[in-house]
Amino acid sequence: MANASKAKGTTWESALVAYLREHHNPGARRNVQMGAKDIGDIDGYYLHALEAKAERTITLSSYIAQANKEAVHAGQPYGCAVVKRRMKGTADGYVVRDVATDVRLMNRMQEMEGALQDVAFDRWYALDKQHREAA
Repeated sequence: MANASKAKGTTWESALVAYLREHHNPGARRNVQMGAKDIGDIDGYYLHALEAKAERTITLSSYIAQANKEAVHAGQPYGCAVVKRRMKGTADGYVVRDVATDVRLMNRMQEMEGALQDVAFDRWYALDKQHREAA
């Protein structure tokens, strides 16, 4: 049973890496596990330590605690869990953070967008339009 669970997790991690390489960062890769100083399952999700989970029973609190701990080990400002949605493809999985982490991320985005507006309004406007249209 443990080997089947491990294989399921490995398959999910590999699917996430492939998805991130295509849609986010071509350099995304699976991390080598480091025991007590683990740095997350996948490297290359911008500013995040990513903990991949593909389990029948979902326990968000333990996933988030693990992701936040691994973010510290990885030197990343944010941790998140990416949870497989049963019977769905990779793009339908869930990215989960605690509220405190999400607020810190939103504050950073707001400050960075304000800074970009200040120095390159036309560039900010074009990017904002592009992302709104993609939604």
